[in-house]
Amino acid sequence: MTSHADENLGTTAVREGFAFDETALSAWMAENVEGFAGPLSVEQFKGGQSNPTYKLTTPSRAYVLRRKPPGQLLKGAHAVDREAKVLTGLEKAGFPVAHVYGLCTDDAVIGTWFYIMDMVEGRIFWDATLPGIEPAERAAIYEAMCATTAQLHMVDYEAVGLGDYGRPGNYFARQIGRWTKQYLDDADAGRDENMDRLVAWLPDNIPPGDETSIVHGDCRIDNMIFHPTEPRVLAVLDWELSTLGHPLADFAYNAMTYRMPPHIVAGLGNADIAALGIPSEEEYIASYCRHTGRDAIPGYDFYIAFNFFRLAAIFHGIKGRVIRGTASSEQARERSKVFPEVAAIAWQQACRVG
Repeated sequence: MTSHADENLGTTAVREGFAFDETALSAWMAENVEGFAGPLSVEQFKGGQSNPTYKLTTPSRAYVLRRKPPGQLLKGAHAVDREAKVLTGLEKAGFPVAHVYGLCTDDAVIGTWFYIMDMVEGRIFWDATLPGIEPAERAAIYEAMCATTAQLHMVDYEAVGLGDYGRPGNYFARQIGRWTKQYLDDADAGRDENMDRLVAWLPDNIPPGDETSIVHGDCRIDNMIFHPTEPRVLAVLDWELSTLGHPLADFAYNAMTYRMPPHIVAGLGNADIAALGIPSEEEYIASYCRHTGRDAIPGYDFYIAFNFFRLAAIFHGIKGRVIRGTASSEQARERSKVFPEVAAIAWQQACRVG
């Protein structure tokens, strides 16, 4: 399987169908981006497939442009304005994100809405075992990731203008309903025994209590940029799935790496984490609790089961698109193949719930 890093790392020439009027962009930046001075050169990042992402280089600095993709779009999809809003709010709270210089909602400039943010240079770890890193630094990197995730969940979202960023409360019931509907509605991808069990089991086993925070929605180690030489998070990337939600859903998604086979997505499954210097799952949970003022996380296995179910539902959707011929990439085919394995892992997690 092609590695996630190979697919997403670095830049390439702007792909066919994704070019835009660079002169018009330069003129807009001259008016709207403080300190901008051309000439401007444009490359496209290999990643950022949902919202095309470009590196803009000038003689004095580099920027990143995120835009809606060209063509007809589903209503509410590819909401780059939401991304710009959450980044701006979180920067006010002192959370590590790239600085947003400006948002353009005029299609006439480059054909779609876009925003410009700072280009943050640092390390991205695509392999959760952190190869080539000393054990002591591995421990510090995991602690930095945990502390950053906790910091996000402690942000006063009302105070930074994000009170309307989602629907507070009842997060698990709404999410389970959403992904259940997507699973049941995609007849092309077929049914799976473990998914059917989860669809019936999950709504009846949501732990008591409700909380709301900003949630990232895809809070993995490879969505964080670390300092080039220090175990410190400089910026968290890819806010497409962010909303107001339950912090423990977001934390469990981040901690799911402990139970994730590495061939599915970046995971520690079967790794000798003690030899690597990576904290145990119990230590990682305890660290998050310290940072958020919790005594423990009752219901943790449910939160893990929910996240594997959600991931399985996403892969099921990809399977349907592969069958219909609307998702032809090698990564899509690989995701569709491992769907039954992810569903089985999700049910295994559910069976751990006391």
